[in-house]
Amino acid sequence: MTTVAPTDTFSIGGDLPVHRLGYGAMQLPGPGVWGEPADPENARRVLRAAVEQGVDLIDTADSYGPVVSERLIAEALHPYPENLVIATKACLTRQGPGIWTPVGRPAYLKQQVELSLRTLRLERIDLIQLHRIDAEVPLADQLGAFKELQDEGKVRHIGVSEVSVAELEQARQIVDVVSVQNLYNLTNRQSQDVLDHATEHGIAFIPWFPIATGDLAAPDSPVADIARELDATPSQVALAWLLHTSPVVLPIPGTKSLEHLAENLGAAQVRLSDEDMARLGTLA
Repeated sequence: MTTVAPTDTFSIGGDLPVHRLGYGAMQLPGPGVWGEPADPENARRVLRAAVEQGVDLIDTADSYGPVVSERLIAEALHPYPENLVIATKACLTRQGPGIWTPVGRPAYLKQQVELSLRTLRLERIDLIQLHRIDAEVPLADQLGAFKELQDEGKVRHIGVSEVSVAELEQARQIVDVVSVQNLYNLTNRQSQDVLDHATEHGIAFIPWFPIATGDLAAPDSPVADIARELDATPSQVALAWLLHTSPVVLPIPGTKSLEHLAENLGAAQVRLSDEDMARLGTLA
C-alpha cells in the first residue's frame, strides 16, 4: 500500500531520490526523547507501516533516546529496502530527559558516527547531519570529521541543522552541504531566509516540528476552515503548505500512532490553490 504521492520527489545530493514527505523518528523514545518507549513493538509497527505506505526517508539522531531511535529502526526495518534513505545526526549529548548539550570535538563526532553505523547496521550512512554547531569548536573541525568519514566511504552526504544563512554559507565552503534542517512551520517562519537560500541552491530543507503540534492540529486551529473545504485535517493542510512552499522542502512529521501516520502521509494528496496559499500565508 502506497499513500505518498509517487511523483512528488526530490533528489538529495543529486543521487538520493526520495519522496518529499518522510518520517521523523524523534518521538519514538520515551518522554523527553529519553529512554525506551512504553510500547516498543508499537514503535516498530509504526516504522514498518511508514515504509509500507511509501516513506523512503527516515530522519533520526544518535541522541534520540539516546540510541533508542536508531536501534528501533534497525530492529523494525533491517535488512533495509534498497531505496530507503536513513538520515541521522551527531553532536548533541544527553544528560537526562529534555537536556541537549552540543559536543563538536572531532574525535567525539567520529565515534558517534561509528556507533550509529553499528546501531543502524549500516556500512555507510546516506546522510549525516551536524545536529548543532558547537560554538567552542571551529566549524571546520566539526565538519572536517564528517569529511574524513566521507572520504573513508562511511558517509555519503553531509548536512547541517539549526543554522543561519551565514553559517550555512560557511559550512558550504568546508564541505558539500546537501541538506539543512531548521525549525520551520506554518506559524514559525524564522528560518524563511535559510529556506530561500536552500531553494536557490537546490539544497534539501528538512523542517523539524513541521506541524506545530498543538497550534495547527486542533480542530479550531487557523487552518480548520481550509481543511474543512478540502475535506482534509488541519495537520494535513499544514504539511501540504510546507510541500507547496518550495520543491526542496522535505517535511518529516513524526508520530507513535498508526492512525496519525496515515493522516500525515495523506497530506501528500492535498492540493492547495493559490488562494489557499495566500490565506495560509497571512497566519505567521
